[in-house]
Amino acid sequence: MSGVKCINKLIALSLAFTLTLSLTACGGTEESVAKYNVYDSSYTYGITHNGSSSSVDLFASDLCVANGDDVGTSSVHSTVASAAGAFNTTEQTTVYSQSIHEKMYPASTTKIMTAYIACMYGDLDEYYTVSANAVDQASDSSVANLKEGDVISLRDLLYGLMLRSGNDAAVAIAEGMSGDVESFVQLMNDTAKSLGATNTNFVTPNGLHDENHYTTVYDMYLILNAAITNEDFYTIFTSTNYTASYTSGGEAKTQEWRTTNQYLTGNVTTPSGFSILGGKTGTTGAAGYCLVLLSENPDHDKIVSIVFNADCRSNLYLLMNEILSQYCL
Repeated sequence: MSGVKCINKLIALSLAFTLTLSLTACGGTEESVAKYNVYDSSYTYGITHNGSSSSVDLFASDLCVANGDDVGTSSVHSTVASAAGAFNTTEQTTVYSQSIHEKMYPASTTKIMTAYIACMYGDLDEYYTVSANAVDQASDSSVANLKEGDVISLRDLLYGLMLRSGNDAAVAIAEGMSGDVESFVQLMNDTAKSLGATNTNFVTPNGLHDENHYTTVYDMYLILNAAITNEDFYTIFTSTNYTASYTSGGEAKTQEWRTTNQYLTGNVTTPSGFSILGGKTGTTGAAGYCLVLLSENPDHDKIVSIVFNADCRSNLYLLMNEILSQYCL
């Protein structure tokens, strides 16, 4: 936006200067009221309020910027996934790029945005009552095993959302915060646009498949990059297990939830020198196998790496390992 403002200011000055020359060429003897001194700043004329010597912050000044070119795909097994990217957020560089601006189905990695919205606008200690709609999930759906009438805190719902990947928890959060899913999803989309994620459109808070529910690798980087600046989100996102305590059927109940990130469960070996801080998996038939990961390389740089639509779980982690070990050191 700042860049557009700067362009508009230059256009304004150029038009004014041209008008001055035109009036002089016509033989007028009076000084034009539209005349500008080209050595003055736009601040002098009230075009900007930033002052004559101040700088304007650009939108992407602290972001990894990338065009649509693929980078590094020939050196890894890139064909096992439709899109992937790796971003060094410490150095603000894009180190791996594979179709990062192409439309992809995010599956449960959608829950990153759901959790971010909840952490920004919700009271994590507020209790919600789980509705029949929230627990009305398909038999093969990933759920936190909530029951209608359960009374549970937003904080516990968020752990059920991010660790257990509960589709029921996602709906309970949306209804508890916004009254209905549609209003919450609108907030998700508005927030995405504000972050620059303009190639994203959410339909649900849990990522169950819908043709109009999509994002891109780069947009998901923008979303996670913003989300990890929220302390509550970061704590939840980097947790490996959690014990939820709530009321079900009028009685106290507890559940143990553990991350689905196989780096953190120990099922997949982490590349040498890397520390896996957190991540969110996602899987549907249309989205394939997805992973959004936050790690730290041997130089302690923070890395956001993303693989979308891998053809199987083992290849998901194979490609992620190759990207980290070859391009993120």
